[in-house]
Amino acid sequence: MADSLDRLYQAVLAARDLDPATSRTARLFQRGSGKMAKKLAEEAIEVVIDAVNGNREAVIRESADLLYNLTVLWASAGVRPEDVWAEMRRRENLLGIAEKLPKSRIGKPAAPHATRRPVIPQDTRAVRKHR
Repeated sequence: MADSLDRLYQAVLAARDLDPATSRTARLFQRGSGKMAKKLAEEAIEVVIDAVNGNREAVIRESADLLYNLTVLWASAGVRPEDVWAEMRRRENLLGIAEKLPKSRIGKPAAPHATRRPVIPQDTRAVRKHR
């Protein structure tokens, strides 16, 4: 996956200076980061709608569009895929791969005695609500 996004990122960089009349990527760069952000948000909403509607194939297609538009925005912001991979490794070291880092912990180093929490797959059929 990372290799695919790395290749996509390189293709985006190569296309950003092409003719906007023939290149969607060049057109997005010409229109600026506001347009890029809008396209990214539109694709994210489409993924959500398709997921809620249970349309697996559409989720796959729209997810590819979402990753493309995210990559364009990264390139515009000077963010490289390896920067994101490094942040993911940092978070994995703090909490495990399946956790999102709480906003209060961003930028703070892990306590010396902290250990990673285990990643445990959840069987949703066996989950009970606590009262």
